[in-house]
Amino acid sequence: MTDLVERLVPDELWVLFRRVVPPTVVRRPQGGGRARAGDREVLAAILFVATSGCTWRQLPPVFGPAWPTVYRRFAQWSRDRVWARLHRVILDELGARGELDWSRCAIDSVSGPGRKRGPLTGPNPTDRGKLGSEIHLIVDRNGLPLSLGISGANMHDSLGLAPLVRGIPPIRSRRGPRRRRPAKLHADKGYDYNHLRRWLRERGITPRIARKGVEPSQRLGRHRWVVERTVSWLSGCRRLHRRYERKAEHFLAFVGMAAALIAYRRLTK
Repeated sequence: MTDLVERLVPDELWVLFRRVVPPTVVRRPQGGGRARAGDREVLAAILFVATSGCTWRQLPPVFGPAWPTVYRRFAQWSRDRVWARLHRVILDELGARGELDWSRCAIDSVSGPGRKRGPLTGPNPTDRGKLGSEIHLIVDRNGLPLSLGISGANMHDSLGLAPLVRGIPPIRSRRGPRRRRPAKLHADKGYDYNHLRRWLRERGITPRIARKGVEPSQRLGRHRWVVERTVSWLSGCRRLHRRYERKAEHFLAFVGMAAALIAYRRLTK
């Protein structure tokens, strides 16, 4: 195993990954055949594509498996929602250690251009109508992503609030039952709708949403800056700078991968 593989997939991350992807038993016919590429080498190659932003064909041969093998494994793991499960496993570890702060959560979104048409793409109203996708996320008080989603760039931010809140998984706590609802949710004026406030209150969540023409953005920005910082953390996954994937599940896979890496860095801090 090369040093690059060990650096991209440390032992701690590999142990967590094995919890969501059980070992694969390969039965070869008598007479031998080509050995199956190791999951750790393939995972390292996928993380290299995610963080470097290179194309699958530009994958260097140092990892061992060829790029078609890496892409097929990525597609299979994406169909199996491996990246979302890995993210949840890491959140569980953080929750059990008391590292998640549910007192104030924040919601926001960021849009980016797309190179190909496909599901969940649309004209971006802030970029001269160019085709693109939008990433939606909820983070805890420390900026750790709890729930993620994607949409076309033309979808209004407010439509993503309910699915994101419902998408927060039940996460372990240091004491007591699992938790999935924040005490407060901070949002900008794009979410300024009374029906959203009522919906949050019905679920025991106190809305902290800026009111158009009433409250300056700076007031709630004292608590919302953490989600903007997380958006900048997501940009560390260069594959998210521009949507190259035609399939929505592949783009969502890279978003989940980036969120899992953010949570993993906090876990090993």
